[in-house]
Amino acid sequence: MDPKYQREFVYDAEKRNAVLETIRKGFPLNVMYWAVNEDRTFEVLDGQQRTISFCQYVAGDFSINIDGHPMAFHNLTQPQKDQFLRYELMVYVCEGNERDKLDWFRTVNIAGVELTDQELRNAVYTGPWLTHAKSIFSKTNGPGYGLASKYATGSPIRQALLEKALKWKSGGEIDQYMSDHQHDQNANELWTYFQNIIWWVKQTFTTYRKEMKTVEWGPLYDRFKDEKFDTDELERRTVELFQDPDVTRRKGIYTYLLTGEERHLSIRQFDDREKRAAYERQYHRCAHGTRCRTPGNDDGQHVFEIDEMEGDHIRPWSKGGKTVTENCQMLCVPCNRYKSDL
Repeated sequence: MDPKYQREFVYDAEKRNAVLETIRKGFPLNVMYWAVNEDRTFEVLDGQQRTISFCQYVAGDFSINIDGHPMAFHNLTQPQKDQFLRYELMVYVCEGNERDKLDWFRTVNIAGVELTDQELRNAVYTGPWLTHAKSIFSKTNGPGYGLASKYATGSPIRQALLEKALKWKSGGEIDQYMSDHQHDQNANELWTYFQNIIWWVKQTFTTYRKEMKTVEWGPLYDRFKDEKFDTDELERRTVELFQDPDVTRRKGIYTYLLTGEERHLSIRQFDDREKRAAYERQYHRCAHGTRCRTPGNDDGQHVFEIDEMEGDHIRPWSKGGKTVTENCQMLCVPCNRYKSDL
């Protein structure tokens, strides 16, 4: 039922119950695919979720609604039980070696657009390394999710947390990393690296905020892990930035504090009213005057259309300038591009 390449059980109650309702009414389920092993036993290539739903119901793990009443399997009459137990599946049996089985698995699931990219990678790079990695990152009660659920996005059972850890560790070369480590006996290297990232984040930014969950911490850890930070000063600046109405991308605050790159904050731009006021105040001329970089405007008297100009902070935001009418000047496009490149 659970070969290494299979994903975790992901059906919610609605999908699970729909499987049982289909069986109860005698309607056909879609074809399932099984692979034949050398010892003539079978592995479930496709249909695991449906099969587990049925088996869990028969085992008494949950009830379903029948005629307006919740009914566990043991509540059914014998004819009702027999209807479940004698239901016939349509199964396509595949034969071949391990590589053939993985090819079947990949093809069947691509056709159904069922699997995530990481679930497909798991089908290709099975082995002891993956088994250990999934025990850490692929379960909601696993140590990976327990450590990082507040600091990294992604569902563990759909392999998003494992994918996140691999992306950070490999610099985005996930397939190459899994190929290189496929036959390692454990995933301790990845787990240690991931733990170090989360511990570093907690020690660097000591007050938790929900925006921290969407930050790509891996590259920041690689770049800044050996630097010393004044954590009290970081917290003071964080509070200040969260209160700044010009900061429109709050999840970028943490990256900005480490890198100093203002683009991560998406500073609010001047609106049309503010730009129009500055445009009229400047008599439709570039605020750089004789320094204007528009060809043929050496005397600074060229008159521009408003759509040939862009709003600019007189006092830069980074030096305390606010996005308000009084701090707006209009520059021609060449001048504003030149200033941005400085």
